[in-house]
Amino acid sequence: MAESSSYKEYVAGLVAGVATVITGHPFDTVKVKLQKHNTEAHGVTYRSGWHCTTRILKTEGIRGLYRGATPSFVGVAFESSLLFGVYSQTKQSLQGGVQSSCPQPQVIIPSAAFGGALISFVLCPSELVKCRMQVQGADSLVPKSSRYSGPLDCALKTVKTEGVTGIFRGGFTTLLRESSGNAVFFSVYEYVRYYMHSQLKAASSENSHLIDAGIGILSGGLGGVAFWSAVLPLDVAKTIIQTSPDKSSSRNPFQILSSIYRRAGLKGCYTGLGPTIVRAFPANAAAIVTWELAMKLLGIKHESKIPERLDPGTDDIGYKSFT
Repeated sequence: MAESSSYKEYVAGLVAGVATVITGHPFDTVKVKLQKHNTEAHGVTYRSGWHCTTRILKTEGIRGLYRGATPSFVGVAFESSLLFGVYSQTKQSLQGGVQSSCPQPQVIIPSAAFGGALISFVLCPSELVKCRMQVQGADSLVPKSSRYSGPLDCALKTVKTEGVTGIFRGGFTTLLRESSGNAVFFSVYEYVRYYMHSQLKAASSENSHLIDAGIGILSGGLGGVAFWSAVLPLDVAKTIIQTSPDKSSSRNPFQILSSIYRRAGLKGCYTGLGPTIVRAFPANAAAIVTWELAMKLLGIKHESKIPERLDPGTDDIGYKSFT
C-alpha cells in the first residue's frame, strides 16, 4: 500500500469506530450494569439482560441506553483508527512486503496484540468515564449528590480526587484484554475471510460487492463473538476496578476474578455474557463493513480478495487480506 495513502487507513478506522458505538453502545450499557450490580454482595440484581434493558427503558427511556456514549464515541473512534492502522502497517512490516498464500498466525497474532496494547492507553480513560456514567442510572446506589453531571465532570472529578493516575485505573487489565482479545479477533477474521473467499472464488463478478459485504458481516461478526468469549472475565474485572468507589480497592484482575469465582462460580466471571454476545456480532460486523466501505470511498483500491492461482504450474494460491 502506498505510503501516501496510509493515513486513510486511520481515517477509515475512525469511521468504523463510530459505527461500532452507534450499533453496540446500548448492549454495552446493559453489560456494564449487569457486571457492576450482579457481582456485588448487596444491591440491585437483574434477572437477565432483558430485565435490565426493560428497567432502563422504563425508568430512563432510550437515552438511558446511550448513557456514557460521548466518551465512548471519542475513545472507540480513536481506538479503532489506531487499531486498524497499526495492525495493517505492522503486518505489512512483518511480512516484508511478501504476500502469503494464506493467513499467517506468526504475523497476525503479534500485529494484533501490538495494536491492542497500544489502544489500551486510549481506551482505559474513556472506558473509565463511560462505565462510571453507565452505572449511575436510576437503579444506582450512588447518592445523587455524588453523581456526575456529564462525562467531562466525571473526568475532572476523577483527576481531582484520585490524581492523574486515577483516570488510568484498570489500565493493566485493559491492556491484557485488548492485546489478547484482538489477537483472537483478527485471527478469526482473517481465517473466516480467507475460507469464505476460497469457497466463493467462482462466484460471478457481478455480485462481488454483495459478496464482499456478506463476507465482511460474517467474518467481522464471528471475530467479535470470539473476542468477547475469550476476554469477558477480564472485562468483568475491569468494570469492577473502574467503578469501585474505594480508591484503595484491589486493581489485580486475577484477585478480583478469584473472589467472584468463590462467590458466584464461573457464571459470575462471565456476567453480562448475553448482551455482550448479542452486541458483539452486529457491532463488529458494522465495524468491518464500514471500514472496508470507507477504504473504497477514500480511493484505496484492494487487489482481488478472492484467492487466485499465481502460477498455473504450482499449487500456490494468492490471497489478499483486508489490509
